[in-house]
Order: sequence, then structure tokens, then C-alpha cells
Amino acid sequence: MFTVGLPHQPSQPVSRRWRITGWLLAAVWLFFLNIPLLTALHQPEVWRRVLGAVTLVAFGVLYVRVFEWARGRRQAHRTIPRGRAWTALAALLALGLAGIPGTEGDWLTTLVFVAAAAVFLLPLWESLLVVVLAALTPPVTAALVPGWEAEGTVVFAVVLASFAMFGVSRLAQRNAELQGAQQEIRRLAVAEERARTARDLHDILGHSLTVVAVKAELAGRLLELDPARAATEVADIERLARQALADVRGTVGAYRGVSLATELAGARSALAAAGVAADLPETVPSLPAERDELFGWTVREGVTNVVRHSGARRCEIRIDPTAVEIRDDGRGPAGDPDAAGHGLVGLRERARRLDATVTVGRPRDGRGFLLRVTLPDDGRGTTG
Repeated sequence: MFTVGLPHQPSQPVSRRWRITGWLLAAVWLFFLNIPLLTALHQPEVWRRVLGAVTLVAFGVLYVRVFEWARGRRQAHRTIPRGRAWTALAALLALGLAGIPGTEGDWLTTLVFVAAAAVFLLPLWESLLVVVLAALTPPVTAALVPGWEAEGTVVFAVVLASFAMFGVSRLAQRNAELQGAQQEIRRLAVAEERARTARDLHDILGHSLTVVAVKAELAGRLLELDPARAATEVADIERLARQALADVRGTVGAYRGVSLATELAGARSALAAAGVAADLPETVPSLPAERDELFGWTVREGVTNVVRHSGARRCEIRIDPTAVEIRDDGRGPAGDPDAAGHGLVGLRERARRLDATVTVGRPRDGRGFLLRVTLPDDGRGTTG
């Protein structure tokens, strides 16, 4: 009976061993029906012995089945229909009453199981009503039926079993809530991982394919004017395609990393292919790994937007230990500059993890477009 609160993962099938264990632990409490069973077996008439034994066996089987049914619904996070719960209690009570010719006054022991089942099956106030009625039945019947003694032990057992089952049912409810929370955490973790993968793939392929497209366009213009230069650009396209493929594989395997120095080198090549004059730092400050990666993603996103959207002729990148800034003299993305494109959404998510601020829009002088990521200065920006 007390296995209801055992940890159980609803997403996994219940093993045969645990199903058998649940049945056994529910059935072991039926040992307390031995008193009415002994009374039935000592009846002088055969029909009384048979009636008492048969009704008690049926009572025990029904009780275990009801318990397992309710336990299964709780583990599956499903409600227990009130109509079926009341029907089950009525059937248990009817079997207990039907055995009176064989069990005599000892049939009152079955009220302990009826009260416990009510606590497990019914809402609080309805189950409390059943418990009170079950506890009052022994003294009332003793007063009304000649020869029946007041069974104080039955009253005590009804109250004790009801309190115990109340604790078990609350434990089962908390356990179900915990399992639901664990399922939600797993679902959110999967959703977060999918979002991270989609974001990384967008950032990687968006940048790489933009540069490939620009270089392919440049190579096409140079085919007749400067075949040697066109061949160089085609070779660079092949290199970028292979690098993009490696990045995609690394993203899927969660092994890929982005570094600021690598992204600056890629930015220099991409801007040159797009015919944009680049003003890039020759050296970068030594940064903690998480800042270096964030700044690398910022350079990649900023340069991708410059090449793809801006129509700029000049791009300037400035980096210090707490900030990275990409500025151009173009028109910037169409529409609201603060609109959340996929790349900027991913960049904001990465920046949020380090309490960084992402600024996009027009510079104060109103010319060109600006992307800036600023980190709080915690004294770690210049560590080696």
C-alpha cells in the first residue's frame, strides 16, 4: 500500500517486477482480514462458511484491483473519476455486508479497507465523510444489534489507516507533481538545445554562405578580366565551403568553438571580397574564453550584416577588453534597426549569459550603422 509514493518515471514503462511488487505490497495488508475469515471458517453451517470465505476473497481481490487501478492513474498523472471511485467503494461495502452471515460482527474489519480506499480515491471532504461514517459504524451497530460487541480496535484501525493513507496519497500527489516538473525541465532542456543548435547553424551558415555568395559574384566578374584572380577567389570559395561544413559538423557534435582572432581574419577576407575597405585591429586583447567567444560571434554577425545588407564602402571594428564595436558607413538593415533578426536574437542570447549589453542602430552622428556589445568591467578583461 505504501508504494504509491515510490519514484517513477512516467515516460518509461513500468517493469514487470515493479508491477508484481505493487500487487504484493497492496495484498499484504489483507492479512488483517484473517479475523473475519477465521470466524467464517468456524461457522457450523456449510453455507455460512462458504459465503463468508467467498465474500472475503472477493473483497480482497477487488480491493487490490481498485488500489492498483488508482495507483496506475496517479502514476500516469490522470485524475480518478469520482463516479468510478464511488462505485468501487460501494462494491467493497456491499461485499463486506454480504458476508455478515458468515463473518458476523467481524465484518466490521472490512470498514478499515473501505475508509483507506476512500482516502486514496476521493477528494478530501468526501473521503472525510466516509471515514467518519466508517468510524461510527462499530459503536452504532454494537448498540443496535444484540450480541455484537463494540469494536474499539476497529474504530482505532479505521482512523489510523485513514491517516496513513492520507499521508500516502499526499506523498503520491507531490511525487506526481515532482515528476511533472522533471518532465517539464526535460522538455525545456530539449527545446533550449534545439534553439541553440538552430541559432548556431544560422550564425555559421549565414556568415559563411554570405561570404561564399559575395566571392562567387566577384569571381564571376573576374573570369574575363583577371582569370588568375578569379581562380584565387574560387579556391577561397572552396575553402570557405569546407570550413562551413566542418563548422556544421562541429555544431552537431557540440565541439565547435569560435575565437575572436579567427573571426577577425575571416572578416578581413569577407570585407575585401565585398569591396568594403576594412579598418580592423592588428592585435586583440587577451580575454577570458567566454568573452573571446562572445566577441568572435559579434564580429561574425556584424560583418555578415555589413556584407549582406549595408551597401557600405567602409567598415571599422574596434575592440577593447570590455567591448567590441562594428561600424560602417552604409544604410544598415532595412526596416527597424532594433528588430530581432535571427542573428541578433542569437547574439543577444549569448550576451545575456555574460550580462552584456547589445546595441544596434545608427551612431550618434547619424551616419552608417553600429553594432556594439558591451560587458560589465569586472577586472577580468585583461587577464592572460
